[in-house]
This record gives sequence, structure tokens and C-alpha cells, in this order.
Amino acid sequence: MIVPTKILFEHAYGDYALGAYNINNAEQTLGLFRGAIASQAPFIIQISKGARKYTDKRILEAIIRASEEIFPEAVFAVHLDHGDEETAHECIDSGFYSSVMIDASHEPFEGNVATTKRVVDHAHSKGISVEAEMGQLGGVEEDVAVDEKNAHLTDPAEAKEFIRLTGADSLACAIGTSHGAYKFSGGQGLHFDRIKAIKEAIPTTPLVMHGSSSVPQDEVARINAAGGKLKEGAKGVDPNQYLPAAKLGVCKINIDTDGRLVWTRVHREFFRDTPAEFDFRPVGKVFMAEYAKFIESRNVYLGSAGKLDGARAHAKKALGL
Repeated sequence: MIVPTKILFEHAYGDYALGAYNINNAEQTLGLFRGAIASQAPFIIQISKGARKYTDKRILEAIIRASEEIFPEAVFAVHLDHGDEETAHECIDSGFYSSVMIDASHEPFEGNVATTKRVVDHAHSKGISVEAEMGQLGGVEEDVAVDEKNAHLTDPAEAKEFIRLTGADSLACAIGTSHGAYKFSGGQGLHFDRIKAIKEAIPTTPLVMHGSSSVPQDEVARINAAGGKLKEGAKGVDPNQYLPAAKLGVCKINIDTDGRLVWTRVHREFFRDTPAEFDFRPVGKVFMAEYAKFIESRNVYLGSAGKLDGARAHAKKALGL
């Protein structure tokens, strides 16, 4: 059941966080749904601008629609991740998305406000919610690339003014996370004092954490042992910090890189161990099972595991079903 993102946030706020997982193909999608059902968790499917180009947006939408039929007990939203203004407007008009993200965080404050406001006005006219971003995360994710020296935390006072001026429904904040697999080399983690300050400034606005993969070192080690050359020692967000952040109003936590690491580890090990194999379906089955286990584990950390029935009941009541 696809539901408005806003409704899922209402149920989650202050209690748990929804896992927001990017998909690019059928194997990821099926693994995601299986893991969500196994953990009895509501979730958010994210489609990035890059994913829409990779397989064509119509194929991704068809895969999601089919999955909704295959897993009728699932409760989830469909979200555009890191959209520019053109893509956000296109997704709003498509009628398929529950919410869109407009990422104008690279613009000066006034420009970010103006761009976000245009998207918000359009989205709200169609009953779609908008995620905006303030502050800049370091790292690389598809079209987003910010040098660490240019990254900066979200200012609570600016966040309050930004929400007042734009009417954005949720805010992606720079609070100590980073995009990509090459994250922190030191001991940096979430700035809980900054999360608290932002929550106090905009107490009714759900917060969003981007770049929240943990980059498990065992995955990196296994990838490298199977022929990979990933940088070792890079650190992401400690998943034990997900739930404490959720209790402070973080409703959506984006996890993409870790899923890509699972994909890489499964495929490298499979073809290393079965060098005569050429069929992509056996390894696809292994990946779907491994990805489902990964999703299940992350939903436990997020606190969303076991929340499916409650989210469904809340959504049906809110929708008058």
C-alpha cells in the first residue's frame, strides 16, 4: 500500500525512523520488500535522478507497482531523492510519488528559499509533500559532490526561517553525516546537540538524515578479499545512533551506500567462488536474500521493526479507508 510520506511521518515522529532505501532494479526492490515484511516495518522507497536515467523511470515505477501487488501487506511511500527543480516538477506531475526532495542546498540561502518555495507551491497543489535541505554534507552521491572542507552543519535559526519562508514539510539537515563509501576517517559521529537545537527551532517539522550508511568494515574487508580495492577504515554513522536520533524528531534516515556494498560483496564472492558460472540469476537470488537480511537488520536499528500494523492502521484512518 503506497501512502503519503506525511502520514508515515505522523506515525513515526519521536518514536522511530523510517528507513529510506534507494532502488535501481528488480533485485533491490524484491530484497527490500522481503526484508521489510520479515521485520514488519513500514519504509520509504527512494528513486534518485540517476536511477530514473539508469533503467527508465517507467520501468522502476512498474516494478514498484508490481511489488505492491505481490506484497499487499507492505506499507510504504515513494520518494524522489536529491531532485533538481526540473525533476521535482516532473515527478509531482506524474502522480506517482508520495513526496519529492528538492536539493538546492548548494545555493545561497535566498536562492535555496526561492527554488524550494516554487517546488513546495506546486507539490502542495497536488497533495504531495516536499523535503528540502539546509547545510551541506561532504562526500559523493551520484550528482552530489561536496568537498569536506565545504561541508557545514545546519544552523537552527536559519532552519526556522527557511521553513517559515518555504513551507517545506521536512528538512534534510547536515548534522554529522556524509555521502558515499569514503566517509569519516576519524571519530566523527552525529552531533546530537545540533539535532536537539534544530528540533527546538522547528519542533513540528520532521527531520531527515542523508548519508547515513554505516560502511560496515566486514563488508569492505570481504569485498577486498574477493578482488576489490575499497579504501579501508572509512567510517559512516554508527547504526546504534539511529534510534536516539529518531527520538529527537529524525523521521527518515537514508541508507544507500551500505546496500551497494552488499551488492558488491555478493557478486564478487559469487563469481570468485564459481568462476565457470555465467548466469546472472543464481547470484541475483543470493543478493536478494542477503539484501533482505540487511534491510531487516537496519529496520531493527531504526526502531521501525514491528511498527507495520500500527502504521497501516494510522494510514487507513488518516485516509478514511
